[in-house]
Amino acid sequence: MINSRLAVAIHIMILIASNPLEHMSSEFIAKSVNTNPVVIRRITSMLKKAGLLTSHAGRTGAKLTKNPEDITLLDIFKAVEPKDELFAIHENPNPNCPVGKNIQSALVSTFTRVQKAMEDELSSQSLKDVMGHFLQ
Repeated sequence: MINSRLAVAIHIMILIASNPLEHMSSEFIAKSVNTNPVVIRRITSMLKKAGLLTSHAGRTGAKLTKNPEDITLLDIFKAVEPKDELFAIHENPNPNCPVGKNIQSALVSTFTRVQKAMEDELSSQSLKDVMGHFLQ
């Protein structure tokens, strides 16, 4: 199963963007996400490291560093999914097996195309686009 970090990160970003004057704690955000505040702090830290959020010492909460229309879902994805490759190919298939000796080369181009398609779609959607679903 693919993890839910991206969905949680988008949830965090929308909460912060929707309430720019509020200083939301990780506990408050965790209640909305229905998870542990530690998970929120970990993902928020990743978003800060990627330059999407900022915070100030001694103050609760975080702020977006850009307007929601200037943050793509790909930006958020790259912040919380630091691996370069979406799909991993098992490393040591049996070279004496006709499938084993060819599986890696057979899958590389397919996995590369799938990842590019996903990244293209994520880059075409902004945080504001997703927020639009809540404003209707």
